[in-house]
Amino acid sequence: MGEQHAVKFPQEVLDEYAALGIDLPALFSAGHLGERMDIRVLEASAERVVGTMPVEGNTQPYGLLHGGASAVLAETLGSVGAMLHGGIGKIAVGVDLNCTHHRGVRAGLVTGVATPVHRGRSTATYEIVITDEESRRVCTARLTCLLRDAG
Repeated sequence: MGEQHAVKFPQEVLDEYAALGIDLPALFSAGHLGERMDIRVLEASAERVVGTMPVEGNTQPYGLLHGGASAVLAETLGSVGAMLHGGIGKIAVGVDLNCTHHRGVRAGLVTGVATPVHRGRSTATYEIVITDEESRRVCTARLTCLLRDAG
């Protein structure tokens, strides 16, 4: 937990941030909560964000993956997509998150994939599908972010 890993960003996004003197891969993280939960973002673009999270350490008293942990993974991935859609001049702020939990998971790694449903000038909505290691759907979430001026 907390060790560095490389996120795969599209080259044009890296170039845009580099032109402003910002090393995006060095800057990027899932935040303190995401680090505590060992969320790993593997791929990030406005069109698709992929990340993983271990079940171990993120369970409720019955030993199942906590629904709140799935929500944190979903909001992390959807927020990254919205941030990349908004670009360097915007910040993404989550305003609505809903999650449907389809099945319990007791062990292993879950993978979330966020894809856009709507990408506008002031809001972005992403669907996040979380699956287990056997590609069975564990949770379906939808996140809407407000895109605010960064200044």
